[in-house]
Amino acid sequence: MALPLYDSQPTRRVPWVTYTLVAVNVIVYLLTPMANFATWYGEGRARECRAAEFVLEHGAVPAELTSGRQLPPPESIVRRCGPVSYGKTPWVSAFTSMFLHSGALHLIGNLVALFVVGQGVEDRLGRLRYLLSYLAFGLVAVYGYAYTSADSGTPLIGASGAIAGVLGAYLVLNPRGRIVSLLMPVVIRLPVWTVLGYWFIIQWLSTGDDDSNVAYVAHIYGFAAGMLFALLARRAGPARKIAALSRG
Repeated sequence: MALPLYDSQPTRRVPWVTYTLVAVNVIVYLLTPMANFATWYGEGRARECRAAEFVLEHGAVPAELTSGRQLPPPESIVRRCGPVSYGKTPWVSAFTSMFLHSGALHLIGNLVALFVVGQGVEDRLGRLRYLLSYLAFGLVAVYGYAYTSADSGTPLIGASGAIAGVLGAYLVLNPRGRIVSLLMPVVIRLPVWTVLGYWFIIQWLSTGDDDSNVAYVAHIYGFAAGMLFALLARRAGPARKIAALSRG
């Protein structure tokens, strides 16, 4: 398996939004009970219960998003941790869930992908449009997954849906790009369609894995949203340039 290192395409400006998104995800993770660094949440079962409550409160629960109301906590958590009390607004959790991660590996895997392709997409879309589209991709992924699994009470967390959208946008905006990757023990340049095509096939084939705790369907929704948005943005680009030239 190749480890992506960076995009071979040079950028024209500093990708501050990508850097900020990476930093925010890291900081949020370090402040949650899922991080070993956050010792103020306690240890052992106390920490596990705080993490379970935190994810229920700030994660995106499909049944809550589709019904628009908060559901009572699962009996399994109440039996193990005792009474759980919190208030949440389901649609807000669709945003907050994008910045939560279950562990360090979950966080690192997502942020490596964002760092590698996010810079190129930000460079081509512009900072504000890139930021808004990132959040939009995440919402499409979250709600797409929610309506696919409308009765599920399992919280969805992670930036992977939004990042999948960035991957889809990158494929459209840089179809001839190269991803410099580490394939032990050598560093190679792989065509972007090879890397992302392989990734998408794995997501598609894994959607039927009921034993997995990964929301592969959310990745597919995010990826499709990114591709569609990039296609529209690419079509609109030449039109805006022609209009500007005609006004000049």
